[in-house]
Amino acid sequence: MHAWPASEVPALPGQGRDLRIHSTATGGPVTLSPGPVARIYVCGITPYDATHMGHAATYNAFDLVQRVWLDTKRQVHYVQNVTDVDDPLLERALRDDLDWTALAERETALFREDMTALRMLPPQHYVGAVEAIPGIVPIVERLREAGAAYELDGDVYFSVESDPHFGQVSHLDAAAMRLLSAERGGDPDRPGKKNPLDPILWMAARPGEPSWDGGTLGHGRPGWHIECVAIALEHLGMTFDVQGGGSDLAFPHHEMGASHAQVLTGEFPMARAYVHAGMVALDGEKMSKSKGNLVFVSQLRRDGVDPAAIRLALLDHHYRSDWEWTDQVLQDAVARLGRWRAAVSRPDGPAADALVEEIRAALAADLDSPAALAAVDRWVDRQHRHGGTDTGAPGLVSRAVDALLGVAL
Repeated sequence: MHAWPASEVPALPGQGRDLRIHSTATGGPVTLSPGPVARIYVCGITPYDATHMGHAATYNAFDLVQRVWLDTKRQVHYVQNVTDVDDPLLERALRDDLDWTALAERETALFREDMTALRMLPPQHYVGAVEAIPGIVPIVERLREAGAAYELDGDVYFSVESDPHFGQVSHLDAAAMRLLSAERGGDPDRPGKKNPLDPILWMAARPGEPSWDGGTLGHGRPGWHIECVAIALEHLGMTFDVQGGGSDLAFPHHEMGASHAQVLTGEFPMARAYVHAGMVALDGEKMSKSKGNLVFVSQLRRDGVDPAAIRLALLDHHYRSDWEWTDQVLQDAVARLGRWRAAVSRPDGPAADALVEEIRAALAADLDSPAALAAVDRWVDRQHRHGGTDTGAPGLVSRAVDALLGVAL
C-alpha cells in the first residue's frame, strides 16, 4: 500500500533539541535521544468516516514529533498501518450496502488526500492489515506454540497472564480494563476464556465475512492488536522510540500490542515512549464515528477553508489536551494565518534568530505548539507595529514555520 507524497521540509540554521515528551507508560516526561535514525509507529485509521478532526489532531501531533527529530539532523523511520479489515468496517459496509473493499479503498484514498493537503509527512511504510496477514499468521502460531495463546471454538486468544509486564502501559485496574475492553472491541463476557481480558489473535471464518488461509490456524482473519505488532516488528523491531495514537488506544490496543510483542520476543519494552493525543469534541461530546458528530477535513476543504488554517487550529491546542472544535476555533485560525502571511510578505522585519530558538524550545518541551504559535504571534506583532531592517527575517520565519509547524506561508 502506498502512502502520500512528502512536502519538502526546509533546512534551518543551527540544530534542534532532543524531544522531552509525556509517556503514558511512565506517567511523566521522558527525554528521547534516538540514534541517527529515530523510529516511530503510529496506529492508522480504520477506513470509514475519514478524515475527521480527531484523526487530524492525532496525526498532527506525531507529524510534530517527526519535525522535531528532523530538525536534530536525524533520519526518521515512520510506520503507519491501515486497519482495512475489521468488524466496524464490515458493519459500515453492510449498513451502506457497499463492498467492504471498495469502502476501505475509497476512504483510504480520501485520507491520503487530506494528509497531503495538511502537509503531514508520510510514513516510509504504510501497511494494510490485509497485506500484513502473511506475516501475522506465523506470529500467532509462535505464540500458540509458546503456550501464550489458546483456542476457543476455533478462535485463537492471547493469554494476558503470559506477560509479566501486562498493565504497564495504561496502569489501569482490572475493573477499568474490563469496562474499556467491552467498549473498545473486546469480548470480556465470552464464556470459556481463561481471562476476561484475553484478546483475540485470530478469528475463525464467519459466514458472509472475508477470511484468509491461516495455515494451522484455519481460515479466518487477524485480531486488531496483532496486526500492528506484526507490522511494527517487521519494519522497526523492538524498543523503538515512540508508539503513538489517540488516548483511546492506550487500552486495550497499545497495552495488548505491547504484551504480544514482549512475549513473542522476550524483550521489554516494545517502545520507549507510549504517546497519546487527546480527544476532540463537538457540541460537548467526544467526536466519534459511533455518535456521528464529525467534522471532516475534506468537507472544510470543499468549503474553501485553507488547509493551513485547519492545521493552525489544531496547533492552537496542546496535543495531550481534550478540546472542542467550534466555528470560533476555525475563525481564529483563519485570522492568524492572514496576519502571519501579511507579516512575512514584507521585504524586511525584526531579527528572527531568537524566534527560531523559541519555537524549537517549545516543541522540544512535550510538543507545546500553543507556546510556539504564541512566539510567532509576538514576532508578527512586532513586524506589524514597528517593522525591522533584517532583510532575511521574513524568509527565515516562513521557513521555520514550515519546517517545524508544517504550515506553508
